Amino acid sequence: MNPGNIIGGRYRIIRSLGEGGMANVYLAHDTVLDRDVSVKLLRLDLRDDPSTMRRFHREALSATQLNDPHIVGVYDVGEDNGLQYMVMQYVQGTDLKDYIKQNYPIPLPQVVDIMKQILSAVEAAHAHGIIHRDLKPQNILIDENKNIKITDFGIAVATSQNSLTQTNTLMGSVHYLSPEQARGSVATKQSDIYSLGIILFELLTGSVPFEGETAVAIALKHFREDMPSVRTVNAHIPQALENVVLRSTAKIPAERYGSVREMAVDLSTSLNSDRAEEPRWNSAGDDGKTKVLSAAEISKQLKATEMEDDKEDEPKEESHRSADKKPKKPMDPRLKKGLIGLAIVVVLTIASGLSWWFMFREVVVPDVEGKTAIQAEKVLHKHGLRVGNITRSMNASVAKNHIISTSPEYSTKKRVNGTVDLELSAGVKSMKMGKYVGENGKSIAAYLRGKGFHVETKTVYSDDVAKGKIIKQNKKKGKMVYTDKDTIKLTISAGKEQIKVPNFKDQDITVVQQFANKHHLQLTTQEKESKSVANNHVISQTPTAGQYLTHGDTLTVTLSSTGNNTKTTNIQINIPFDGNGGKTENRVQIYIRDARHNLGMEYQDITINQETTINVPFTLKNGQMGAYRVVRNGRTIMSAVNITA
Repeated sequence: MNPGNIIGGRYRIIRSLGEGGMANVYLAHDTVLDRDVSVKLLRLDLRDDPSTMRRFHREALSATQLNDPHIVGVYDVGEDNGLQYMVMQYVQGTDLKDYIKQNYPIPLPQVVDIMKQILSAVEAAHAHGIIHRDLKPQNILIDENKNIKITDFGIAVATSQNSLTQTNTLMGSVHYLSPEQARGSVATKQSDIYSLGIILFELLTGSVPFEGETAVAIALKHFREDMPSVRTVNAHIPQALENVVLRSTAKIPAERYGSVREMAVDLSTSLNSDRAEEPRWNSAGDDGKTKVLSAAEISKQLKATEMEDDKEDEPKEESHRSADKKPKKPMDPRLKKGLIGLAIVVVLTIASGLSWWFMFREVVVPDVEGKTAIQAEKVLHKHGLRVGNITRSMNASVAKNHIISTSPEYSTKKRVNGTVDLELSAGVKSMKMGKYVGENGKSIAAYLRGKGFHVETKTVYSDDVAKGKIIKQNKKKGKMVYTDKDTIKLTISAGKEQIKVPNFKDQDITVVQQFANKHHLQLTTQEKESKSVANNHVISQTPTAGQYLTHGDTLTVTLSSTGNNTKTTNIQINIPFDGNGGKTENRVQIYIRDARHNLGMEYQDITINQETTINVPFTLKNGQMGAYRVVRNGRTIMSAVNITA
């Protein structure tokens, strides 16, 4: 599919976003609703494959049933010349896999916030009886504002459609696949919870828990090996947070969380200080089943694994004391007891004092309103406090993903090492568009992005609008715009175009005239007798070569003359603007007659959007009369035949 192609009569392809085993995804523009979208096209070589067709339609059916802010929305499904396509919400950002690679280590409050958004989306799917079955960071998108969107329901299944489960087939990515799915059992909500636990593990450690040379080897590790501890990678991870990983990835589905909601509730308090001493979660037992997958390749791998012998540690040698070393004289028991007692009293006194200082002293909650969650975490840490729960709410006055308020409030006293809950702005759902033409483009773009809108800007040269100011906006003043579907486009002035003046020395006047016409410059000429420069060729120029002019500026050249007594005079021509019929621009062509031009030669071609005055130089011989003609939008509107020097 090439850029510019139209799908479904309205979606213009812009560029490729990625290729998959089932379909290719493109960035496209919806010409009807004037917005960017993602278009997923079924691959040509698979359009006659019934199983692929069923999977493609299943993804469309699953996604269209879901309406959640953290699930990529499906706008349209159709067929165009035999091509199956699906139109989805375009999320500008990256997938969670790349985000982890680029940003690890991720602050723990942000990890919890990301997971809570993911859990919210999966909870919405489960509420509709839809199991995703392929949850992994590659299927989770994150935009520039850290908002999460889950996509790719290609192998999702309704809880009533167990027949879609295929025994002897590994569905989904094996790094995130639950043991029961790999075995070929029916996928359940607990299977998605297992995948969510692996995603949380990767957010905390930067890697997946199990690696292997083959998919079978990795699947075996999910069966046979204990989940590695995230705290060995980062000792600052609270045990309560690790327990969320351990419980969600329990080998036995019944030991996992009963629902995604239950996991979300447990996760939301995992950073609280009152759970600091929580013991490590342990499985109650095993399922008693042989941990072997039914696929022949997995059985072969099992046999190969069982042939490996474990290496035993060599016994360590016992150290012996030297036989000829004389024993020291023992201390008086009463003196020894007295010294030990004194030492204990001193240690306990110091320890109790330090404990009181570290555990019971109070600090003032700093002001973090208006900051991001990461900035707030740093400020709180400096004051001996930690981030607690993070909630989101719509707010028209605070920029999206910035803090609205804290609990407890600013200046309140809080026990050291306590937690402070943060309320983040989710921006606004909608608002009336303002008139931003003439305003500072950078400031307005930041303001609109702070509201939660996707803003696109482009810069163009302008003779009339100052640099950095907005020339045009795609949404009119007073129109209702929505953060979840509207893209606001601003055209910003780059100021007047800077035109670099070339070296015209020894060039014919016609070359100079063409340059002046092309760049809308006023040309003034003067003559000087010269024996070294050809007639009507440039002797000198102002400004000199390498300097810059802008539209409407004057370029002056001195031409060589054979002494035929010509003179140059400048005539001002005032050209009126025609706005009839809603015209916003007029094309104007000027023709002149003098010693170097005739009325059949176009002198200048310009576009005007208001009444415009231009200066035209006429070079005339003694007794010669000059003339000009002005054509606007194809009609002659002005002329003169009596120009004298």
